[in-house]
Order: sequence, then C-alpha cells, then structure tokens
Amino acid sequence: MAVQTVWPEEGKLVTSGPVGCTDEVSNADYPYLVIGLPPEVERLKAAGHLTQAIEACDALLAQSPTPEMAACLRAERHRMGRLAQQFCVTRAAALEAIRREWPEFTEGQLDGLIARRRIDWRYIDGEQRFLENFIDSLRVYPKEVPGLKPADPVDTAARSAMLEDMHERGGAERVITLKASISVPGAQPGEMLRAWLPVPTACPQQSDIEVTDWTPGVLVAKEGTPSRTAFWGSREHHDFEATYTYRIRAPYVDTLAPASEKHVVPDDTVTDADLCELAPHIVFTPYLVTLTQRVVAGIERPIDRARAVYDYITKNVDYRYQPSYAQLDCIADTCAKSLRGDCGVMALTFITMCRIAGIPARWQSGLYVAPDHVGPHDWAMFYTEEYGWLWADCSFGSSARREGDEARRLHYFGNLDPWRMVANTQFQAELEPACDGVRWDPFDNQMGEASVDGRGCDENEMRRGIELIEMREA
Repeated sequence: MAVQTVWPEEGKLVTSGPVGCTDEVSNADYPYLVIGLPPEVERLKAAGHLTQAIEACDALLAQSPTPEMAACLRAERHRMGRLAQQFCVTRAAALEAIRREWPEFTEGQLDGLIARRRIDWRYIDGEQRFLENFIDSLRVYPKEVPGLKPADPVDTAARSAMLEDMHERGGAERVITLKASISVPGAQPGEMLRAWLPVPTACPQQSDIEVTDWTPGVLVAKEGTPSRTAFWGSREHHDFEATYTYRIRAPYVDTLAPASEKHVVPDDTVTDADLCELAPHIVFTPYLVTLTQRVVAGIERPIDRARAVYDYITKNVDYRYQPSYAQLDCIADTCAKSLRGDCGVMALTFITMCRIAGIPARWQSGLYVAPDHVGPHDWAMFYTEEYGWLWADCSFGSSARREGDEARRLHYFGNLDPWRMVANTQFQAELEPACDGVRWDPFDNQMGEASVDGRGCDENEMRRGIELIEMREA
C-alpha cells in the first residue's frame, strides 16, 4: 500500500544554496500582524508597489518604533518579500494556461470568474496576478468551467462505505503506519541543518503511538506536545525520515438525538484558552461578533448553537486553495467576509465563531490518510456539557454540500472518520525545540519545517513527503 504524497514537484525544488530566509523577522512577530500597517504603507502594499512598501517598512524600523509596531513591520516586510513568489501568474499567463485545455476561453470569462470570486488575486508591481495553482481551485467547480478537466475524482464509494460502517457500529478504529521524510538539497557543506517532521501526538482520539524507525540522531518530543515533532540537527546530513504507527478512534455521535453518553471523549478539560482570542487570526472582530449573534440568535441549547455556526459555514463558504497562511490577514474575519477558504480557514472561522457564541473550541490538524491519498488537513473540536468534546470538519461539510450529499454534511458535525493523523492540537504552537529561523508556516506544522544556520527555509527549498505503509482495522 505505497500511497505517497510529496511537495514540491521536482522541477520547482531549489537544489543549490545558499537557502533559507535572511530577514530579521522571527516567528514571535506574527501575532502583531493584527496591529496593521501604517496607512501610507498599507496603500503601497494594496496597490502592489511591494518594493516601495518594503523600503517604507525599513525606513520606519530605522526610526525605533514601539516594539509592537516593529514586530508588525518586520512580519509584514517578510511576507511581502514572499508574496510575489506565490502570486506569480500574470493575467496573460493565466489565459494561456486555461486556453491550453479550453481554447475558446475569453478574457470576458476570466473577468466573470474573478467577479464571482472563483479566482484569488493580488496586485504585484501594479499588475493583477494569480496564485500558481489557481486552476486547481477552478477545477473544483466543473459546471462553471466546462472546458477544463475536472478535479481528480475522490473514491466516494470507499468513503461512503466507511462512514456507513461507522454509523452502524457506533464508530471505527484504524491502526496506521506512515513514513515521513524531509530534505534540504540546497544546504551547503558544513552548514547546520535543523529539521522538524510532524509525528502523532497524544490526544482524545489517538493512542498507542510508536516511532518505529528513524534517521539516526532523532529527538522526538514527548507525547501530548501541542505540535509534536521528530527533530534532527546535523552538519553532515541533508535528508531525514521517520516511520511511526498509531491507533486512531473515531466515535460516532448522533448530535440530533439526546446524548446517550455524556462524555463521548474521555478528555473533559476546558481551559480559558478554549474561549479566548488568539491574534492575529482568532480575533473577535466587530463583524464576526455581529454575524455570530445573528447566526445563533434565539438558540439556547449549546449543541444547537455550535450546529448553527457549522451550518452557516458549510452552506455559505466555498472551498478555495489558499496562499501560505503567513500571507493571510485575520483569517476568520476575512473568511466570513469573502465566504471562501480552505480546510484550515474554515476551521479557524468555526473556532472563532463558536468562542464568540460561548462554545469552547479547539484546533486539530495533521493529515488526512485515505487509502488512495495522504495530504495535510485541518479541522476543529468543540465542547458542550451535554456531549463533552466533539469534532467539526467544515471543509468536508462544505464539499458535501457542493456535491449534494446532505447525509455526509451532517456527519461531519460532531464526527470525523478514522482516516486521520493528529500532529497539532493548538494553533500557533511552538515547535520543540523552538525553530531558530522563521518558519514557512508560523502557525501550524503538517509536512515539516527546516532551517539552515538559523535561516528558515522556504517551501521550495524543502522536499517533504509522506507515505502510507499500512492501514488496518483495529
């Protein structure tokens, strides 16, 4: 069962040094993005005059601003430097790429897709540019782009059979073995290469975790670490891998019926962190507060308040591939206004709205491990006195709505499935040991991070892979 996923593609991989970010930004600067740029710099950024905006940040930093503003300027300066790498497709190149499959496609149709918010874009050097994988987002909506090849079909029969079995048995369990790898081919001889690979962490649905094979020199964080990793530091090696096995349980709860078992999940702990803000993305903005109050108005039962939030997101937010989360502004607020996002964007929006509604909520992320595909995925947990901790997967619910499968949409409120690996139980958790360079994703870790002599590596400087070795019923 050698199902393997690797990022990035070989042709995009940086194989010669020096590699790694040399900016002075740190991972601790990112929460201060919530402050916002001074208006004159924000106008330059919005207009796509990135070189001028970065120079303006440098000038302000030289004037010894407050520590909070300095942190915001450093983070903004850094992500503006990466923005053009991700929004790299010009309008002409976008038309050419679509016309290779759909020769009759017109500029008017492109404008129509942009107006309907099917294509994300930014101004770069005063020119409209699109994400490199913008066509992948379009393929999700085949009726709107009939000239494009649809997205690869998902094995819905296997998934439907698995979910039906969950409903009949009251849950499902799997024992899964995965092999993860990371390398930095562009690291130079003698440089200190540090690498962090996600591994399963102890959490309510995951247990019997064992790292069974690894590249020598590994340091595995203790079970229960909020962002658990296998770590290496080496001046000789550029390639690292770890194989691990774990058991995952997916209980099934009918949230439309009274709770037959008060605490489905053994962990009954609720902390202040499950109800508070976490800048820059879990923020109780005026719009989110107003929206949440409207969504849950008149609903008293906590499980139904959480369901109302889930229903709003899954029925209104469309799936869209995103740039790296480091490039996104106040994720939950932006999602609520744009009504588009990927799995993590929807999960953060659900968490934020639940907390505003008085429902404790948490982050979980790691991998979706289907028999025919392994890839990064995010979802949420929420708590009520009646049921204890349950789950919500808003992106799976949204895709079920898009495909007209109401039963599947209902399933992913309160329930998941056993095709998961949980590596992260907190959003914005620090790695152990702490990363000495700015991370590619300063908020989450699903495929791995690396640094070279304290310089954090970009996505295209790392080769990261995950292989499904075995999946069996427990």
